[in-house]
Amino acid sequence: MNINGQNTETKRGKTLWTPRMIATMGVLIAIQIVLTRFMSIQAWNIRIGFGFVPIVIAAVIFGPVPAMIVAGVSDVLGALLVPTGPFFIGFTLTAILTGLTFGLLLHKEQTIGKSIMSVLIVQGVYGLLLNTLWISILYGTQFGPLLATRAVEAAILAVVQFATIRMLSELVHRLPGRLEA
Repeated sequence: MNINGQNTETKRGKTLWTPRMIATMGVLIAIQIVLTRFMSIQAWNIRIGFGFVPIVIAAVIFGPVPAMIVAGVSDVLGALLVPTGPFFIGFTLTAILTGLTFGLLLHKEQTIGKSIMSVLIVQGVYGLLLNTLWISILYGTQFGPLLATRAVEAAILAVVQFATIRMLSELVHRLPGRLEA
């Protein structure tokens, strides 16, 4: 079910792309761009903020494919509209994988175990390893020393993401007409 209690799935389990769903995704994309580009603490190789929240919301409400779209489109649009450096497709891949992971693990239920697993994958694999690789390639810096400095970012964001996902999960379960699909 979607926000208004309407069924967003067919009998075969495929998502129906309703105008309300598309509009909601558009709003989430806009919010993600604002949170990431204007409301984050940012240095050349570190960004700490709440830009992941709209992706988690899309994942919880709609599932993996819409979360991937929200993540990927917001990354590309954000890079075009408010560039913080050169565009690099690797970061878009990381964003899409983030949406996929949150969608697969958090769509139906947001247990503590699934929340921990999603954060460890997103921060440990995508944020720390993949994004560090992309920065290393993009700027020609050594991977090892860069990884050490970015580990602090990943640790901080892991705690922030886990706490935020747990709070969002509690809110979802308290809302009338719940946001589950």
